[in-house]
Amino acid sequence: MQIAIIIAHKNFRDEEYFIPREILEEGGVRVETFSNEEGVAYGSEGGEVETHSIDDLNPDDYEGAVLVGGSGALKHLNNSEIHKLINEFEKKNKIVSAICISPVILAAAGVLQNKKATVWTSNMDKSAIKKIEKGGAVFVEESVVRDGNVITADGPEAAEEFGNVVIEALKQNS
Repeated sequence: MQIAIIIAHKNFRDEEYFIPREILEEGGVRVETFSNEEGVAYGSEGGEVETHSIDDLNPDDYEGAVLVGGSGALKHLNNSEIHKLINEFEKKNKIVSAICISPVILAAAGVLQNKKATVWTSNMDKSAIKKIEKGGAVFVEESVVRDGNVITADGPEAAEEFGNVVIEALKQNS
C-alpha cells in the first residue's frame, strides 16, 4: 500500500504531518510526500521534510491522499491543480483525507458534497465551517469524521486518531 501526503512547502503543521506519517509507516504503508515545490519543505514548528513536486503525483500509483493543514495550506494548496488531483483520487474510489484547515480545500474541489465532515475552528473564527458547508458538506463537530472514503479531522490534537482512521480505511479498501 502506498499513500501520498500533500503539504504546503512553507508552514505546514508539523504534528499533522509527522504523527499520521509515523502511524501509516508503522502500519506498513509506504508514504511519499508532495508539495507545491520540490525540495525541503518547512513546517511551522521547524520540521523539515524532502518533497516531490505535486506535478509528479499520479493518483494511479496511490491508494489515497492526505492533505495536511497549517497556515500555508490554503495559501499554497487551494488551487485548481490540487482540486483536479483530489477529484481524480475521489473518482477512482480512493481515500481522500484532510486535517485542520485542509477540508476547506476538499470542499473547494467538490468532494465534500453531501458528506459529513469536520474542519478546524476556534471560538473567534468559524469561517471554515461556512466554507465547507458552502462546498456541500454536512458539518459534524467531532475530532475525526469518516464518510465513506472521505476522512476529515479538525486539527493537531486529532493527528493520532486521524492517522489511525486513515490506515483503517486503507486496509478496508485493499
